[in-house]
Amino acid sequence: MPDKPALEGLEGRWDRRWDTDGTYRFDRTATRDRVYSIDTPPPTASGSLHVGHIFSYTHTDTIARYRRMRGAEVFYPMGWDDNGLPTERRVQNYYGVQCDPSLPYDPDFTAPVPMADRTKAEREQPPVHLSRRNFVELCEELTVTDEKAFETLWRTLGLSVDWSMTYATIDAHSQTVAQKAFLDNLERGEAYQADAPVLWDVDFRTAVAQAELEDRERPGAYHRIPFACVAPDGTTTGDAITIETTRPELIPACVALVAHPDDERYQPLFGTTVRTPLFGVNVPVHPHRLADPDKGSGIAMICTFGDTTDVIWWRELNLPTRAVVGTDGRLLADTPEWIIRPRRARRLRRAGPPWCGPGPAPHRGNAH
Repeated sequence: MPDKPALEGLEGRWDRRWDTDGTYRFDRTATRDRVYSIDTPPPTASGSLHVGHIFSYTHTDTIARYRRMRGAEVFYPMGWDDNGLPTERRVQNYYGVQCDPSLPYDPDFTAPVPMADRTKAEREQPPVHLSRRNFVELCEELTVTDEKAFETLWRTLGLSVDWSMTYATIDAHSQTVAQKAFLDNLERGEAYQADAPVLWDVDFRTAVAQAELEDRERPGAYHRIPFACVAPDGTTTGDAITIETTRPELIPACVALVAHPDDERYQPLFGTTVRTPLFGVNVPVHPHRLADPDKGSGIAMICTFGDTTDVIWWRELNLPTRAVVGTDGRLLADTPEWIIRPRRARRLRRAGPPWCGPGPAPHRGNAH
């Protein structure tokens, strides 16, 4: 017996004992009425765990142990979410690399020295560019290391997980299940293609989830922009509607103006048309409940897409999609066809859309 009780090595000794005895191993022969299944969201194996993770899984583990004491056969696996941008960011920051899909695969590529092991001067060097396939291989290599560290921590905590059933969201089995599910959706006619807005990462050139965003306050300024009213013959009337916006660079993507239905200042303008400054594109004026009469001038331009409210307006008002920012986050170099077309139409002196001046519109035509 030791002179003084100690905790050193206690976790490892009991972990080996539980593993050898199969204390928390799930019995697949158990009938369904005896099974208590726990489906936990797999933690992202990138970065480090914090006390919030520990508390979350402590709650789950308490339920698992209670159910076992009640005689249930508890299905309690552990998974790793090693798919998506968090993993890619982890690899990028850990090794100081940048994926470049235009580069060919290098079969002799070796992982760079981790950033933490470099000198200050070395850390300030530009990132190493590598092919997509090499980058994926680097992701798979680092996630294996991270997952081992995570499992060690969970085992040290003493979670009653069945470690023989560990899975990963990017392993071969998960890929097969996901692909089969998609093919089933396709066969049932539930999979389709459509133009729709998506959150986009201009660095990785890929879609991102809302959970991967971080909101930050940035200074801005309102710009007062006049939109000319359009008469039935396609000419401007001399009247103008002034909007206030913090995003004047999106004017070429404008598809409509919108004001609150109860705003008496703009009620006479609903159903009429205005022309965008500089670009000369005719756009309609719509009422919508989400327009804020107290914000700016009370009437807003809808540009697909400036924010999430634009998305709602775009869907509910059935507006066209006009993108002027490319996948690299820069304004498009080529002039969009919707800006070229109105100029051609005016040269041909075609009839314009309805008038937006004060009072009832004398004629209601079709917008070009």
